Amino acid sequence: MNSSKPFDIQDVNLITLAIPIFFILILCEYLYGVIAKNNTYRLNDAFSSISLGMISRLPVILNLGILWGLTYNFIVKDFNLGIFQNDHWTTWAVAFLLYDLSYYWMHRLSHEIKILWASHVVHHQSEEYNLSTALRQTGTGFLFTSIFYIPMILLGIPLKIFITVAAINLIYQFWVHTEHIKKIGFIELVFVTPSHHRVHHAQNPEYVDTNHGGVFIIWDKLFGTFVEERSDLKPIYGTVKPLRSWNPIWANFEIFYQMFRDTIYTKKIMDKIKLWFSATSWRPDDVAKRFPSQANDLTAFKKYDPAITKEIRTFAFLQFLIINVISTAIIFTLNEQTYTEKLIFAVILILSVTSISMLLENIKGSYGLEFARSIVVVALFFTNILEPDLLASKIILAQGLFNIICIAFLIPIKRQFQMND
Repeated sequence: MNSSKPFDIQDVNLITLAIPIFFILILCEYLYGVIAKNNTYRLNDAFSSISLGMISRLPVILNLGILWGLTYNFIVKDFNLGIFQNDHWTTWAVAFLLYDLSYYWMHRLSHEIKILWASHVVHHQSEEYNLSTALRQTGTGFLFTSIFYIPMILLGIPLKIFITVAAINLIYQFWVHTEHIKKIGFIELVFVTPSHHRVHHAQNPEYVDTNHGGVFIIWDKLFGTFVEERSDLKPIYGTVKPLRSWNPIWANFEIFYQMFRDTIYTKKIMDKIKLWFSATSWRPDDVAKRFPSQANDLTAFKKYDPAITKEIRTFAFLQFLIINVISTAIIFTLNEQTYTEKLIFAVILILSVTSISMLLENIKGSYGLEFARSIVVVALFFTNILEPDLLASKIILAQGLFNIICIAFLIPIKRQFQMND
């Protein structure tokens, strides 16, 4: 780069600008599915996926990947080979191809190495396949994935071009998460399509760990990981060992927890190290016996779908709408927020989606947790710990007051009438 100014990821906000379009397309897909009598959405699953998508943006907002940013800037300053010119069309073309090739290997190894799978698994936990699944992203990807793109920086791809093609690559991948688009002819030869990516998300033994490309399917064909969708084998979505939870915190740390636990309890020193970098299914014999894990029986597969009351469904749906509005307000007013305010908003958002996810699992005390969270939020607003002039603060206050009224008065009154009937 010609400029010595450190690169700020917020200089390029294509993904932020795409968020409203994503939600419009999700609504369109849902309505189409209802009209066509082929609805692929469930409230609990969609809430889980979109909540995880919200959480995945928080490390960016909080600059948790700052070490990688500093590393990239260090390489640009001292090791940049300067092969590519700023803004020349060839630089953009090469950057786009190199990014997708790097993404292929990052994605493939994330399915083959356990420590990388522990982060990436979040994207595969949904047992539905729709556009909301595309938003289901890990909150820990910033820890590992950036290392795969260092060669691009060494070659001299300008950072702003790098971040832009990365955003375009991610945005492209959104539309392939649908069951409503079947095979689409010659496009299938070069580009990743919904058909290709349905195979990638399947847990069927014939499909698992294939089709890793982001934009181009040619990498899979070149490196032997391509499998075509079969008309006689419908994909069954989700992970081989199911999550069976809507909790976004557990979704992000389930595999990490298992790895730490296995590290503590396995006896051999080499196994303590090996299990972090082994194949995703490998575990030392002693811990595999002590803490057995159960894979899905695909001959009698049943989606995780805890029964909930209409009352919970209605309350959760309203929270789903409000939380999305809050998240959008936070993202589009970042320049008005201090780092402390961003951190407070992040905690509030995580606690909010977690308590509602617990409600969707019928976990005892979920209403009480959300009631307590709402009281704390209201207190934070009126003590000016939450900046009252910020749009996000005002919406969070409104949510808190609404929840307090619902949980303390409206829901108990409704239950009383039901008892009297």
